[in-house]
Amino acid sequence: MRVDIVPIGDVPATVKREASAGLRRVYDCDVSVTAEQGVPADAYDTARRQYRAEPFIEVARRNGNGDKNVAVTPVDLFYRQRNYVFGLAYLDGRGCVVSTHRLQTSSDGGFSQRSAADIFADRVRKEVVHEIGHTLGLEHCDNNRCAMSFSPQVSEVDRKEETLCGSCSSSVF
Repeated sequence: MRVDIVPIGDVPATVKREASAGLRRVYDCDVSVTAEQGVPADAYDTARRQYRAEPFIEVARRNGNGDKNVAVTPVDLFYRQRNYVFGLAYLDGRGCVVSTHRLQTSSDGGFSQRSAADIFADRVRKEVVHEIGHTLGLEHCDNNRCAMSFSPQVSEVDRKEETLCGSCSSSVF
């Protein structure tokens, strides 16, 4: 499997590296990073002052050539009635998106001895693994340590691991 990372907006090189590393480690796949794309202007909701997540998935689909394509962006995303999302994917789809905007918050799940940069890098890897998992047909997992665990708050992202549990792993591999 090949996964293309499609940066949308000003995505730091460290974010691209961490996303690539997480995908390679968990899915043992080839990863490429495409050229940076502009933020889709039609995605902005002026009332919410956030971006709709779906257009970012479309940008990933159009600009990535991988079996799976993940848009990575620093802008704040929402989906339907949710206040925000860390990412969005359609089950068995070719594209997904991860927003790093809220992954930079201070809650660290009690790992205060770790640097903010290390905590942020872990969060990026976990969320990219999570969203690509959805494109592979995985749903949310009841195991709160599994990368496929639903994590609507950053403290729950911190609690889960970067890897898939045995059940999710056996569903993919």
